[in-house]
Amino acid sequence: MNRASRVGIFSVSVLIFCFAGIGHVLLGRGADDKAYKSLTVYGEVLQKIQQDYVDDPNMRTVTAGALHGLLESLDPQSSYLTPREYEEYKKKIGNPGTGDAGLTLSKRYGYIIVLSVLPDSPGTKAGIRSGDLLESIGGFTTRDMSVGQALNLLNGQPGTGIKVSVIRRGKATPEEVDIVRDKLTTPKLIVQKADPDILVLRFPSLDAGRAEEVRNRLVDAEKQGIHKVILDFRQCGRGPVSEAISLARFFIPTGTLTTLRGQSVSAQVISAEPKQVIWKNPVSVLVDTTTSGAAEVLAAAMEANHRGDVVGERTFGLASEQKLITLDDGAALILTVANYYNANGKPILEEGVTPTEIVRADAQDDSDSGDDAAPAPEARKEPGQGPRPLSPEDPIFHRALDLLKTPAKKAA
Repeated sequence: MNRASRVGIFSVSVLIFCFAGIGHVLLGRGADDKAYKSLTVYGEVLQKIQQDYVDDPNMRTVTAGALHGLLESLDPQSSYLTPREYEEYKKKIGNPGTGDAGLTLSKRYGYIIVLSVLPDSPGTKAGIRSGDLLESIGGFTTRDMSVGQALNLLNGQPGTGIKVSVIRRGKATPEEVDIVRDKLTTPKLIVQKADPDILVLRFPSLDAGRAEEVRNRLVDAEKQGIHKVILDFRQCGRGPVSEAISLARFFIPTGTLTTLRGQSVSAQVISAEPKQVIWKNPVSVLVDTTTSGAAEVLAAAMEANHRGDVVGERTFGLASEQKLITLDDGAALILTVANYYNANGKPILEEGVTPTEIVRADAQDDSDSGDDAAPAPEARKEPGQGPRPLSPEDPIFHRALDLLKTPAKKAA
């Protein structure tokens, strides 16, 4: 064992035991015993790797791998970024000049999964579909890749390309596609009429300002004599929860909309505001396994408060808040610090939102896999296209129409 290696493992061990000692003082011996034992085992494992592994290992790589695994074991959205990865992350994420693929990602079956694809985005143009598993990005396997790392690779200079290996349901071999990064524009709210008396609002995202746009649409609809509305949140996976809350308040007069809770986050009960209600007529909400994030918070609020029908399939289950925590060595954590719960106290993360009217998006999915987890999102029937057009052949949409047209259906 060379001197540098010994210094490295000694430093890591000292750090581990310092943290454990601090934990005993701050948390109390009983509360911290499990953590102390786990850290002791971690230090022992590091020593065994250093002493007995077949080759002299790079302990920095070993430690980074352990930290990646540690964060990934918590939930799909938590990530560890090395100092180099974090530098790249700071340059790309939230920078309006960065090229983006337009994909909403999570993890499923150990790989990166595409939850939704923004219309007219580079991902759409490359034929990426909801439900695709990304086997590799830029030649790097996603098997041990966090969502944060995947976004780092997919984002970059506009006009540059990156190769992605895609696993599709029913296909025996992966398919390689090229995504050409580009700056994203805010996707437009899609406004359609399903019937002279039924307005359909389709949400490709819940970007800032969307709620105010919807407010104007609803006011105009009522002036035009339209008395029913369908809110379609299929393929909607982006946007802040604040927009979902504002939208929910347009429809729900009283009650709890959602609760945000976490170990270090004070519980926040977010309630309806009667003065904010602008639509008292019938409403239906469409969801499926491509619905995630803020859209799930809105759907959960509508379902738990019995405000119209929620029609479709169980949503993905990804409503949580992450916090970026920088570390002394220049690395960073993207850590889930709070989860959203519906009005009945049921978590949305992993559980998703179960519709009041369950309708399968595709008749081919009638076979039951026996897996209690929400199924992978369905691929659109036309790869590379935007949102599918309104059609009575769409079983979820057709069922929502039937429910709204039922004479006994009354506004809440």
